[in-house]
Amino acid sequence: MDTAEIRRRFLAHFEAAGHAVVPSASLLVDDPNLMFVNAGMVPFKPYFLGQETPPYDRATSIQKCVRTPDIEDVGKTTRHGTFFEMCGNFSFGDYFKEGAIELAWDLITKPVEDGGYGLEAERLYPSVLVGDEEAIGLWMKVTGLPRERIVQLGPKENYWSMGVPGPGGPCSEILYDRGPEWGPDFDVTTLGPDMPVELEDRLLEIWNLVFMQDELSAVRSKSDFDISGSLPKKNIDTGMGLDRVAFLLQGKQNMYEIDVVYPVIEKAQELTGKKYGADHDDDVRFRVVADHVRSSMMLIGDGVTPGNDGRGYVLRRLLRRAVRSMRLLGCEDRVLPELMPISRDKMGETYDNLVSDWARISQVAYAEEDAFRKTLQAGTQIFDTAAGEVKKAGGSVLSGERAFALHDTYGFPIDLTLEMAAEQGLQVDEQGFRGLMAEQRERAKADARAKKGAHGDTAVYRGIFDEFGPTEWLAYETLETESRPLALLSGGAAVPRLAQGEVGELVLDRTPFYAESGGQVADAGTIVFDGGELEVIDVQRPVKGLVVHQVRVLDGELDPSRLVHARVDPEWRTGARQAHSGTHVVHAALREVLGPTALQSGSYNRPGYLRLDFGWTQALSPEQVRDIELVSQQALRADLAVAWDYMTLEQAKEWGAIALFGETYDNTKVRVVEIGGPWSRELCGGTHVDHSSQIGTVVVTGETSVGSGNRRIEALTGVEGFGYLARERDVVAQLTGMLKTQPDDLVGRVQALTERLRTAEKELEKARVAQLLGASAELAASASQVGPVKVVAHRADGAAGGDVRQLAMDVRGRLPQGEPGVVVIIGQADGKVSVVAATNDEARARGLSAGELVRAVGPLLGGKGGGKDDVAQGGGTDASRIDEALALVSHEVAKRAVQG
Repeated sequence: MDTAEIRRRFLAHFEAAGHAVVPSASLLVDDPNLMFVNAGMVPFKPYFLGQETPPYDRATSIQKCVRTPDIEDVGKTTRHGTFFEMCGNFSFGDYFKEGAIELAWDLITKPVEDGGYGLEAERLYPSVLVGDEEAIGLWMKVTGLPRERIVQLGPKENYWSMGVPGPGGPCSEILYDRGPEWGPDFDVTTLGPDMPVELEDRLLEIWNLVFMQDELSAVRSKSDFDISGSLPKKNIDTGMGLDRVAFLLQGKQNMYEIDVVYPVIEKAQELTGKKYGADHDDDVRFRVVADHVRSSMMLIGDGVTPGNDGRGYVLRRLLRRAVRSMRLLGCEDRVLPELMPISRDKMGETYDNLVSDWARISQVAYAEEDAFRKTLQAGTQIFDTAAGEVKKAGGSVLSGERAFALHDTYGFPIDLTLEMAAEQGLQVDEQGFRGLMAEQRERAKADARAKKGAHGDTAVYRGIFDEFGPTEWLAYETLETESRPLALLSGGAAVPRLAQGEVGELVLDRTPFYAESGGQVADAGTIVFDGGELEVIDVQRPVKGLVVHQVRVLDGELDPSRLVHARVDPEWRTGARQAHSGTHVVHAALREVLGPTALQSGSYNRPGYLRLDFGWTQALSPEQVRDIELVSQQALRADLAVAWDYMTLEQAKEWGAIALFGETYDNTKVRVVEIGGPWSRELCGGTHVDHSSQIGTVVVTGETSVGSGNRRIEALTGVEGFGYLARERDVVAQLTGMLKTQPDDLVGRVQALTERLRTAEKELEKARVAQLLGASAELAASASQVGPVKVVAHRADGAAGGDVRQLAMDVRGRLPQGEPGVVVIIGQADGKVSVVAATNDEARARGLSAGELVRAVGPLLGGKGGGKDDVAQGGGTDASRIDEALALVSHEVAKRAVQG
């Protein structure tokens, strides 16, 4: 049974049982505790947390997921990958334990010809939380299995929570016995409380049923938590691993061999000449390639671009591990253009955006591979240098610090470092490397732990929402409302009043203020009441549906009994509307000039200013920037109508509306803003002008890089745009007046002046160098005699590093031939001290080293330095001791010459 049919049967089964079929959400999640969607229930968390009211009592979905904590273990087991699909069914206060058990058991045991999966009941073992007698009884009732077939496991295995205070509950897994070739025989009654490691491949978990019934006040670990009470409604959250069920039903050994993954391995065999199944280490690499190519493609498809932190770093790591694994398999050519289209063809049958957006996805992936190939080349040179130093010192081990620096600073994989070290007969301090990696991971975990608890922070807002309901939000309709205060907050806690000078938070029953979202900053304005006035500093939605105003009390004292008048600053709103509509115009112009793959990946706009990030792998030319600005201005001159409407997400996509990466949208209703009809259609909740001409102007002020595969355009709109142009005009007027020329001739005049200045500077430099070197002969002639050595120790005020070096080399060349000679020149310029020492062959034969001389005088100058025996260079910051350092030179020469 192919994966597509397994997917179809799952959804059909639950749809027939009255579940709403919900499409997969994006892999990107707006959650402070998560980087990616890592479980099927994540899109439903607001319902489980009570933040939102679910639009259905029961639902089913097949959610794409990414889990990244154990990337380095991918391919080593038969059941773990970074990308996977989780089939789930969910009940929001509807059916509970018995219903969940019945629905799951029916689907997996029902004969194939009847629409089920046809798994043999005799190979299935339900597991429950130790002591959950209710679940044991229900499993026996529904399945007819005896009690001794039901495994009882501890909370580490069979209790679920989100890792933070909130909902939780016992679990019930369905385990499939793969047979004795996958592990030792077992006795169900003695398995608990933890599943033995040696049985994890034999007793394969294929479905987990979570009975969400408890309210948790503290969660210290998976098995250590406090239950404060029962949830007001009992919920069901289940997850069946699509890839796991697929490899069972397809008779494969692991998830990497199923129909939507294995074709990548087949292509990798063709490219490398290696055979899958012939060598364990190679097999792991093949599986890494198949998993990481698919995972990377899915992440790029949802808008992630490679970077040095966060989601971008995970993607970069996945892509580079795939390329690295192919290299270790023997293929050093570009591989992603060969492998990723294979994965696209299989996964694109379900996720059509992989096909429609392929130009952008492939561009991002291939550019990252090309960049990594350059990194490998540079890293190889750095490794060779490090290996050479180890050998020169008589060592045989590359330190953990060196290996970690190669990995962390240059992106050089440790496996490649190990391979190259072995080729040169060296070992690597893997323990030291792993220790440094563990420290880095622990720092990352500490950061993640510090971010946890965000759900607890919203408890006070959820309480307000539960008591008063959603805020009547009127930002689209008006700039002013008469409103009633519902709650006052200070420091995250409710307070009875806010006094003059205090900053706090205010919740109103209705508001005209736009709350920050979609890249648009919150409105500014005032809230006045009898005898007082508040300045609105910020407006946010900490809980969906609830608008919270951060305010500063300018005058009076506010308590909830006072009615207030909320008023948005009309100039602020006008500027904000211009900037947000301007962002849409620039985005459309960008796609018209560069092509449909130039999609927005982020934005920020405030009155008069917009910033738009978009996926692109190279800098724009000045001509492209001018064209984007020109297309934008033409759109403004055309006075295009701006309109918006509400529709389902599916209707919006059919209409051609662009959904921005990383944003989450309501499955039942979205707002589509269009400018000029189909020219610009985007899902957007921001405030906009009524006609494009009202934007005033769009003036592009910059185009820069914001990371690999990402560019940024900045522009000004409205009055701010005109102000920028006026300042530019004034600068031109001042320059034309100073240079006595016309504006059209200004560039040529400045170029001519610049060239004349450059020529003059070159002539001055020649004169200065000639003057400096003119003293060489005199310095050589005045060399002092220190024993058998001619010594020149000279102070060159005003000379910088390059000049000092040139002077030292010239003086050394003028010393008498056949006699040992040493030259030390110390110069100072711009507060910096430079020292250069040079020795001739005869001096080095007597044991005199330029490097040792620089190291001797360096500390006196507040610096350090060194180099080779013939020429060495250093520096410092203490010019007051130059004379003392020069005196030391003669002493050092005398001492070393005698020793020599």
